[in-house]
Amino acid sequence: MTTTTAQEAFLRAFHAAHPAVTTQAFGRGLSPDGRSSYEILCDRVAGSRRVLDLGCGDGLLLELLAGGEGRQLAGIDLSAHSVALARRRPALRGAQLEEGRVQELPFADDGFDACVSHMALMLMSEVEQVAAEVARVLAPGGVLACVVGGGAVGGEAYDRFLGLLRRTIEEMPASRRIPALGDRRTRSREGLDEVLGPAGFAPVEWETVPIDLSGPARDVWAAASTLYDLGPLDGASVERLREAFFSEVRDMATPEGLVPCGFKIHVATTRLRERAGGR
Repeated sequence: MTTTTAQEAFLRAFHAAHPAVTTQAFGRGLSPDGRSSYEILCDRVAGSRRVLDLGCGDGLLLELLAGGEGRQLAGIDLSAHSVALARRRPALRGAQLEEGRVQELPFADDGFDACVSHMALMLMSEVEQVAAEVARVLAPGGVLACVVGGGAVGGEAYDRFLGLLRRTIEEMPASRRIPALGDRRTRSREGLDEVLGPAGFAPVEWETVPIDLSGPARDVWAAASTLYDLGPLDGASVERLREAFFSEVRDMATPEGLVPCGFKIHVATTRLRERAGGR
């Protein structure tokens, strides 16, 4: 079994069990200006009529994009279970939703004015092939806008959760840990330029945005515990981690019972260069 196959097999199995996990984790989180990470991406492609969502999950981002008058929408995801949820959204009745790999997009050349990806590009292997395929299906001048994870805000609940999770994973045999996911270059501006530049994209515009996931401890746990690393844990291990987390954040709660929880995202935006003499 190749590394790529192991990664994708793990992701398919995880999302079969948790098909709406990303929406559940980030759907309620807000930036300082009151937008969710999904809404931030929508704003990056506000003028685009034909939009493809790479790693569309259960379709929340596409549903938000469907509010644009006369938009033609498409989405692709590895998980058949997630795509099935997306197809149930009334707003996406006219969208083309496909189960498949971004490395092998089932769409025509120059078919889109924009591609978006929420917390998915950083999980993809063969990223040079991903870049080539996105460049193929984008019209010249088209926008690529992605949200990738930026880690915890220090000293808050998510940071403490990661410390507890790290210790739990260290106690597990290596054979039970998740495979390495994605390509580290997709998590930095310089790395993305290295990947996207040769495919014809302009230098990436990069913005780091804090997302507030604060709430009651149970809600913060619900968001934090969606990490892929919990996938191999048995029920007893997850319960021990949950109890340790509640104990760890008890002293952080406000008098109203809210636990501060911050998470950073990076928003990367670029355009496919116009090519001299056409494509």
